[in-house]
Amino acid sequence: MKTYSTKPSDIKRDWHVIDAEGETLGRLASKIAQLLKGKHKPEYVPHLDTGDHVIVVNAEKIRVTGKKIVDKTYYRHSGYPGGLHETKLGKMLDTHPTRVIELAVRGMLPHNALGRQMFRKLNVYAGPDHPHVAQINWGEGKSPTPKKNARKRRRLKERLANEAMGEAVTEEAPSAVEETAEAQPSSDEKPLDADNTTEANTEDSSDESKTN
Repeated sequence: MKTYSTKPSDIKRDWHVIDAEGETLGRLASKIAQLLKGKHKPEYVPHLDTGDHVIVVNAEKIRVTGKKIVDKTYYRHSGYPGGLHETKLGKMLDTHPTRVIELAVRGMLPHNALGRQMFRKLNVYAGPDHPHVAQINWGEGKSPTPKKNARKRRRLKERLANEAMGEAVTEEAPSAVEETAEAQPSSDEKPLDADNTTEANTEDSSDESKTN
């Protein structure tokens, strides 16, 4: 029995919609990270991105425990001397609520190219709406066929119809030739008729000579 190893062609990605309203930040981020990495699938391998797409809505209604809303601080640096900037969690939720979840999830993913690829499958929105309804319905088989595939199917139907018409024309053509050939007398029959008439005339002339 051979050992199974997941290949990129074996990976199938689903879409998950998570409502962040009333959820604890750390617990929600760990759940999202598991879905992005694909650790909930039996074909998970650490060297491939086997995870799914995740959509998070109501990010502005996330919840934290204790005094983190006041004490937790985010740091960033512009790269210039004295360019250190500090932002409290409460201010971050007011100005950029999506960054709170994104930063929490990014810290739980691998810090390399594979982790960046996983992170690109995360879509966070502050409100309850998101523009990924078509992708979710397509994954569940509810969305109509894309226009590209519809055009391919239409062209295939037209090509098959044209081929069927061509075969029908080729089948009808020999029959038409046969009908015209039957309608016209053959060239072999004409000399036979002429011979018969000449024989009949010679017999009549011989009978007349006998009577005389």
